[in-house]
Amino acid sequence: MTTSPSPGGAVVLDFVPRAQLAAMHEPAAATQDELAAVRRLIAIAKTDSGQGNHAANFLLAWWNASECRGFDLTEIWAVDASIVSDMLIVFGMIGRVQEYPTDLDPTLDPDFRAIVRRWWPELAD
Repeated sequence: MTTSPSPGGAVVLDFVPRAQLAAMHEPAAATQDELAAVRRLIAIAKTDSGQGNHAANFLLAWWNASECRGFDLTEIWAVDASIVSDMLIVFGMIGRVQEYPTDLDPTLDPDFRAIVRRWWPELAD
């Protein structure tokens, strides 16, 4: 991996095409595959398991990081590879769509509220 300077002095990693970096700053709609990854993580986050807790922390960091503690990146060490894959898909989508989950798809609101009730009941309304 090499780096090169860009205008303004920022360093750009050469393995990420500049067009892809630029595109990340222009909001775009989520794809069906990305929304499917969100729904898979929601289903896992609703379970009473360690992996469910990690999926919940990831999703709730997107939904409301200040109230729900955020997400420790080392949590990916404790989940199956398929969950990490979905997290990567969703992470990329979050950067691109630039919306909170319930703004992206209002039908996700009951799911996120259910996850809060399960893992952060003191924050549930």
